[in-house]
This record gives sequence, C-alpha cells and structure tokens, in this order.
Amino acid sequence: MKILHLYHDLMNLYGDYANVLAMQRILVNSGIEADIDRLSVSDNAVLTDYDFIYIGSGTERNQKLVLEDLRKYKDQLKDCIDSGKVILMTGNSFEMLGKSITDSSGKKYNGLGLFVFETTEQNKTRITSDVIFKTELSDKKLVGFINKCSSITKTDTPLFAVKMGIGNSENDKSEGVRKNNFFGTHMTGPILIKNPYFLEYIASLVAGADKKLNTDYLEYEKAGYEVTLSELKKRMENEK
Repeated sequence: MKILHLYHDLMNLYGDYANVLAMQRILVNSGIEADIDRLSVSDNAVLTDYDFIYIGSGTERNQKLVLEDLRKYKDQLKDCIDSGKVILMTGNSFEMLGKSITDSSGKKYNGLGLFVFETTEQNKTRITSDVIFKTELSDKKLVGFINKCSSITKTDTPLFAVKMGIGNSENDKSEGVRKNNFFGTHMTGPILIKNPYFLEYIASLVAGADKKLNTDYLEYEKAGYEVTLSELKKRMENEK
C-alpha cells in the first residue's frame, strides 16, 4: 500500500502528521506493507498511484499558497473522488475543494469547484470547540476539536451530524463534506488518533473488504476514546 501525505510541511498544524502514521501502523500490524510519501509544492504526484491520500490543516496564509499549487491536481482529484479513492482532508484543507474562499478582507479566491460549498473567513477571531459528531458510517460517535475562523455554506453532502459543538456554519447541525470515499472535516486532534473506530473504518476502505485488519493493539486508544466521550457527554449535559 502507498500513502501520500501531501503538503506535509505547509499543512501540518495540530499534530496532523499522526493521521498518516496511524494509517501506516494499522496496515503494517495487519501484515500489509505500507510506505509513506511526503510531497509538497515543489513536487508532482500521480495521485492514482496511492491507496490513501491525506492533507492536513494549515494557517490561512499557507492555505492560499497551497491552493494555487493544488490546482494542478484538479482533474486528478476529481477522478480519484469519483472512482472511490480514499482521501481524508482535515482542518481548513478541504475548503480548497469548494467553489470559493472569501477572506476577512473580502478578497475572493476561486476554489477547485469539486464541491458546491462556499467558504467565508468572517473575521480574524477564531472559533474553537470540543465536539461530538455522529455519522452513519459507524455506530460510534466521533470526538475531537475544531479551531477555525471560517464558515461554510451550501454544503449538500455533509460528513457528520453535530451532537455537541460547532458545525460548518453558525446554527448548522452538520459538519464537513463527503462524497464516495472522500472525507473532509474541520476536526483536528488528530482525528484518526482520537477516534480509533473511525480509523478502523477508513483503514478497511484502504485495505479492501477481503483483508481482515488486526486491531487488537488499539485497546488503549479505544479506552482513551471512551474516557473522552464520557467527559464530553457530561459537559454537554451540564450545559443544557
């Protein structure tokens, strides 16, 4: 298996690199050889060569820099998403695949237009929140953290339902975006470390239905997840 960590140096806030390490580890523990390529703006990747593609979160400045470079992958990304390639984008990285990003000064940047949503960076004040999300992909809720200054509207294919915390925009009870095996979310943390059951699900897509994954080693990760979920549920009840 081949894993691509794209823009590893520019889009790597909040320990996002651990998402690719988590994917490599679960595959290797299941007897599957898994190599990681770390590429950036000076490189040219053939996206179809990879089984799992990941882009993490970056500063607003780095996002705009990466956006210009990402345009060279537009057609490849569309083909990968349409064909069911497993792609995970966290933090503000998935915003680049929408129609546009408007910054706090009102300057508008054209996105790749692979999704219909639009992003507005309303102000320089960051919005932060611990979150609990629900998804039809698993009977296990997801836990994590969001730190953003943007609002996303016109999302017709959200990834998660918000049980606690913030969604794509104010008063929006949905979060992220999904199409086939493309998953985009503002959740950071990193998401695959904090949510071992979600890691199992994503890894099963990467490995294929005929490959049984060895997840026994995730015992402590699952215990940590249960503690986090329990504490966040208590806080949610106290805030009612």
